Order: sequence, then structure tokens, then C-alpha cells
Amino acid sequence: MHPINWIIVVAYIAYVVFDGLRRSKGTDTVDGYFLANKSLPWWAVGLSVMATQLSAVTMIGTTGQGATDGLRFVQFYFGLPLAMVVLGVTLVPFLHGAKVYTAYEYLERRFDPQTRSLTSLLFLLSRGMSCGGIMAAPAVVFSAVFGWDVTWAVALIGIPTVLYTMIGGVQAVAWADVKQMALIVLALLATVIVLLVRMPVGADDALRIAGSTGRLDVFDFSFTLTNDYTFWSGIIGGTFLMLSYFGTDQSQVQRYLTARSVDEARSSLLMSAYWKIPLQALVLLVGVLVFVYYQFQTPPLLYNPAHEAQVRAARGPEYEELERRYAAAFESREIAARTVADAGAAAAGPALTTFLAREAEVGTIRDDALAMAAEVTGGNSRDVNYIIPRFVLSELPIGLTGLFIAGVLAAAMSSIAAELNSLSSVTVIDFYRRWIRDDAPDAHFLRVSKWATAFWGLFACAVATYAATLDSLIVAVNRFGSFFYGSILGVFLLAMARRARGSGAFAGLIAGMTAVGFVAYAYPSVSWLWHNVIGAVTVFVVGMAVSAMTPERA
Repeated sequence: MHPINWIIVVAYIAYVVFDGLRRSKGTDTVDGYFLANKSLPWWAVGLSVMATQLSAVTMIGTTGQGATDGLRFVQFYFGLPLAMVVLGVTLVPFLHGAKVYTAYEYLERRFDPQTRSLTSLLFLLSRGMSCGGIMAAPAVVFSAVFGWDVTWAVALIGIPTVLYTMIGGVQAVAWADVKQMALIVLALLATVIVLLVRMPVGADDALRIAGSTGRLDVFDFSFTLTNDYTFWSGIIGGTFLMLSYFGTDQSQVQRYLTARSVDEARSSLLMSAYWKIPLQALVLLVGVLVFVYYQFQTPPLLYNPAHEAQVRAARGPEYEELERRYAAAFESREIAARTVADAGAAAAGPALTTFLAREAEVGTIRDDALAMAAEVTGGNSRDVNYIIPRFVLSELPIGLTGLFIAGVLAAAMSSIAAELNSLSSVTVIDFYRRWIRDDAPDAHFLRVSKWATAFWGLFACAVATYAATLDSLIVAVNRFGSFFYGSILGVFLLAMARRARGSGAFAGLIAGMTAVGFVAYAYPSVSWLWHNVIGAVTVFVVGMAVSAMTPERA
């Protein structure tokens, strides 16, 4: 990579770390460390809420998803506006005024200590694994850039982030999120401009080519439990997921608990309701435009450079034959793509038919290459995670490459820090202070919080080495969370039901996790988005049934 790109990356990361440490003042108390003394303005909280999701996974996994699958993934967020409105009316004002550090403290007040602890444990497992997925995204970038082993790349990202989080507290994390959002949006817009300028066709022709392959198809109104991305899975399953994530996940609840007032907490969530879907569409559009760009510039047969090298070493002659076929098919496809652009909208019918045939031929050859890579490496070649890194490093101009990689790294550090801070708060508040020692001074709890941050950082690093081998990082992160989110949401729904009892909540939580586990194992074709619905409904129904059979306390 050019030295100028390195200067940009190092300078930005140094600035983020320095500014984060500078803002760590006032974190010498538990209130300051975990809640920023409830002093943050609504717009900073709102950007922090969005930044926790718009992570390095988004920059790499979602853009790669757009290149291979188009805009369909945006349906995943269709339930977000509805969820934010519901939360603004229900949980936000209650939790903000309840004087709690974590969302799960309320469950003990409403039910019993066992329900609080089990729910907290499920959060720790789900968020710890998701944090590993977030950490894996920049590790993929480093692996592609330098040829490093993924384990070393994870360590080089995770260790500095853990140290930064241990010192900074939630206030430093939140303000880092603000800078992260600005840099990411700048990098994405600059990349779109470069793509449009460097493509030999106009924007309308580029979109026509993308649309002919179905990559601009946003809506799928079919009702099926086996398709991840449909309108109904987004509206129903997505709403349940977003209600649980933003309403009961400590990594998000902790954000609006830092707001100055209930109204400002509501405003911070409404910011996500208005801007999250357009922002995700922009991220996916970058991937779609990269796909169109590679209609006119020869892309690699395999985007994963490490696996490409292994395939060449193990089955060189076969792979070279695939490359010859690929080059010939690409030349035919490029001619067909240019014909579509020259024909225009009115006369593109026959040209589109020819282009789609050539595109299918190229796709078949790539499928053969991916199958060969899977045989050689003994697993999925996870090519989707390498599309954007290869494009950024080989096609973007000097300076913008550094800006994009700085955005990926800053997004990773900020999101990981936010996750680790929430994991630490739940570990200390819901377990250590609740069950081990409740009478220690703030200085003691702060020391324990920092050690808890270190532990969860190491746990996330271990998960990251596994997540980096998965097909799509953005899907992996949400799949991890969806195994737990629905059941956790079900407990909070029970908490709002007057007749629910502690015994019912505890039994419902166990039943919900059992149901999700059974469906995930016995019916793997059922989309992970529906796991949220299954978990929440099971917890609520079983919880109310058991509560009805439990005598009311005197």
C-alpha cells in the first residue's frame, strides 16, 4: 500500500485514540464510566446508536452482500422504524427514569434475581459472539492486504481496542462513534463518486445493467420461512429483532441511558428510524456499483488471495484452465454489457438477453472456482468478504484507499469498544455487584470493570478467528444475535404484562431458548430472522401459562 495511504490510516487512528483518552475525564466513578453521568446530547447519542451497527462488518460484509446479492438485504431493516416508535413510547421512558445501569436490573425488581441473571447471561453470550464477528471484519482486510494469518490480524486489532476501552469508558466510546459516522459516510460517498466517474458508461446505464441481474430488486413479497430477505421477514422478524436489539440489548440501552433526558433519548432513537434504511441502502449501492464496475474491468476469479494461492499450488493446471475460460467469458460479457449501454432503455431487450446469458456463463465458471477452493481449503472460500477489500486496494486512487481503510478500522475500534463496555457493565452490575460484593467503593468496581473488559476482549478475539471463516460477516453477526434476541425480548414483554410471575418468566425463557435451538437444529432451512419471532412468542406464551398456574404472592 502507498505510504500516503498509511499516513492517513495511522493519523486517523492516532487521533481517535488520543481524543478518546482526552474525553475519559469524569470516568472515575461508576456513573461516569458506564453512563457518562447522563450528560450526552441527543444527536451524539443518536449517532452512537447508529454507529454501533454501522461497523466494519457493514463496510466489508454488507458491501460484499450488495455486490453478490443486490439491494434485497435492505428489507432486513424494514421493521426498524416501527420498533423505534414502539420503544420510544414504552421502554425508553421507563428505563431512563428507573435509575439503572443495565436493562436487566429492572427484571429483578419485576420478577426475581434468577430471571435477571439468566437474561444477563444470554446477553453476555450473544453480544460476546457478535463482538467477535465485528472484530473479524477488519481482520479480513489485513489478511487480504498483508497476507497475515487471521489470528494475528485479530490480535493486532483487538488488543489496542481493549486497552482503549478499559481507559475511556462510555463517554470516550460515544464520541468516537460520532467521528466514525462522519468518516464512514465520507468514505462511502467518495467511493460512489469514483465508481461513477471511472465506469465507461453513465449512471443510468450502470443501473440498467445492475437491474437486469436483479440486483436492484428491493421488495420480495413472497411469504416463506426459508428466505432470509423478504418484505415479511423484514417487517415481522425484523421488528422483533430490532425491538429486542434496541430495547433490551445493553449495548444499545446503555446509549440512551447516557442521554440528558427522556425526550433526548427518544430523539436519539428516532434518528436511527429516519436515517438507518437510507444509509444501509447507500452501503449496498456501493457493492452494486462495484459489481457493475467489474463488468468492464477484469475481476479476480477468486477474490480471496490466500485461497487463490492455495488453489494454484494444489491444482495449478485445472485452475489455469478455469482462468482461460473465465477470460474468454468475461470478454464476451463485457461486449454484451457495452451493447446494453449503447442500446439504451428503448432497445435494450435483445441486448439484455445476451448479457444475462454471458453473465450466467461467468457465474458458472466462478462457481466451479469456488467449489475447487472449498475442496482445497476444506471449507467455504468466503469470497464475499474479500470483494470490497480487493477492489479498494487495487482500484481506488491513492488517498481514498487510505481513507476507506481508516474508516474500516475506526468503525471496528469504535464498535468493538462499545460492545466491550456494555459487556463489562453487565458483568459487573448484574453479576459481580449483585452476587459477589455489593458494598465496595467505586474505585474497586472500576478495577473489576477494566478486568471484565479485558476478559471479554479475549473472548471476542477467539470468536473472531472463527467468524472470519464464515461466508458473510454481516449475516454471521445477526445470526449469532438472533439465536438469543427473541427470547430476551419475550422476557421484557412478560415484564409489561400485569399477570406475569417470576416463575413464568424463568420457565418461559428456558422454553424460548429450547424452541429456538430445536428449530435451528431440526429445521436449518428456516431463516434466522424468524428465530426472533419463535423465541419471543414461546417465552411469552409459556410464561403466561406458567404464571396462571402460580399462586399470587400475598
